[in-house]
Amino acid sequence: MDKNEIPEGDRIAKVLSRAGVASRREAERMIEDGRIKVNGERIFSPALNVTAKDRITVDGAPLAAPEPARLWLYHKPAGLVTSASDEKGRKTVFDELPEDMPRVMSVGRLDLNSEGLLLLTNDGELKRRLELPSTGWLRRYRVRINGSVSEEKLDRLRQGISVEGVDYQPMQVTFDRQQGANAWLTVGLREGKNREIRRAMAALEVTVNRLIRISYGPFQIGNLEPGEVEEIRPKVLREQLGEKDGPKVQRRRPDGSPGAKPAVRGGAPKGPGGARKQASEAKRTGPGKTGPAKTGTPEASKRPGGTGRVFGAKVASGGERPASGGQRPGPKAERPAPRGDRPSRGGPGGGKSAKPFKR
Repeated sequence: MDKNEIPEGDRIAKVLSRAGVASRREAERMIEDGRIKVNGERIFSPALNVTAKDRITVDGAPLAAPEPARLWLYHKPAGLVTSASDEKGRKTVFDELPEDMPRVMSVGRLDLNSEGLLLLTNDGELKRRLELPSTGWLRRYRVRINGSVSEEKLDRLRQGISVEGVDYQPMQVTFDRQQGANAWLTVGLREGKNREIRRAMAALEVTVNRLIRISYGPFQIGNLEPGEVEEIRPKVLREQLGEKDGPKVQRRRPDGSPGAKPAVRGGAPKGPGGARKQASEAKRTGPGKTGPAKTGTPEASKRPGGTGRVFGAKVASGGERPASGGQRPGPKAERPAPRGDRPSRGGPGGGKSAKPFKR
């Protein structure tokens, strides 16, 4: 074959990854371990291109046809390991997923004691694409620290900090509230190295005692309960990836039962005659007529998928619920100052319930 000729097909590890067998790197390890056969012959090197005509088996079983790329939002509780298995026998996020979930991989990781939004996908190529720093998606966290920090100290994080020889890119940091011995911050990262926030805060001589991821790029934790899963509709996924051609919510609890159906702000009024009231209101405020609109939500408050509602979320820690810090209600939407050990800003779990505030 000519040196300049491009081999037909795709690399075997890429094919395995797209079929949801494993990430590309894990697939290469499986090949090196002799677990993959192509046309009846065991292979030990990933330097092989295959086509649809080739017969591929994994541990003796035929390779299933690749499924379309799918993405789920998962609210990871604290205390679970983000890995397929754990040498110490601790529970993993995959042990706690609904039983009817397909094989999925995590996009990035969350530490054992960290909680909040974790993206899951069945497609290794999508996983790799979303993890790359070049994607440029901001990952936002609510961080509770023991101690206090000055703006001068926080400026060190905003300018980029080096800790024990590891350089961290500039972070977006907002001081939210001092609450006794603790303080709440909102931190945004575009890189997300291992234990980056905890190590950076330690360099400022404070300790992180709670860390909650509230968003990953355009995807937000919303009102997902700990352990609950929400699938993103393919159309929304394509839009967020910048491809041509918002999420239909398919929510499930860890036992596989359906989760709570999300309300949509601006939907039909509740109570007897709700639909008739809405039709009457639409007629009254139709083209050429005036009158206050009683339904609808500002476009800026919609999260990807067009649910038309900014959700709140509970987090498992004695009812304490942090705020996202990224969305502030206007004057008409102000709520009373929170009580107890709760941050004062709006966002996931900022109020007492997950119901939308009324305008």
